[in-house]
Amino acid sequence: MRRLILFFPLLVFFGLGIFLWRGLQLDPTELPSALIGKPMPAFQLSSLYDENQTLTENDLRGTPALLNVWATWCPTCKQEHDQLNKIAREEGVTIYGINYKDDRAKANDWLQRYQDPYARNIFDPKGTLGLDLGVYGAPETYVLDKDGIIRYRHVGEVNEKVWQQLREVMQQLDGGAS
Repeated sequence: MRRLILFFPLLVFFGLGIFLWRGLQLDPTELPSALIGKPMPAFQLSSLYDENQTLTENDLRGTPALLNVWATWCPTCKQEHDQLNKIAREEGVTIYGINYKDDRAKANDWLQRYQDPYARNIFDPKGTLGLDLGVYGAPETYVLDKDGIIRYRHVGEVNEKVWQQLREVMQQLDGGAS
């Protein structure tokens, strides 16, 4: 019996090692979303540009699009912003924005300074829409089909490599036309 007790720490060590090794194989940007294949959550929030204009989930329909959650306080959002401008300007992709837990004046100034890739921009100062989407933090980007159904989610910066993945998803939605 004493010999078995001596091997117990070794068994715990190997078990913990296997558990940690498995964790190293996971991609932290792949966070599952319960909303894949489901429509955008219902919302009524003001436009970032005009507080008197109300936007709803119906305003995000009509064409496959990216939906980007961003904020001025987010350094990674600044990193990805040039790529988003390039995608909108050079490839003609519709991008909607959700300005997440931010200040309206700062956000509008930021977009004037760094250019604005967004066709529409939803102002979500309390993060209610972000909460409904399951947002962990900014930036996060979703692919929406023409009916406003969420088809893909990416957590983190949209760079050239990530854009290639998002483009493939959008091409599948568009029948290869994007």
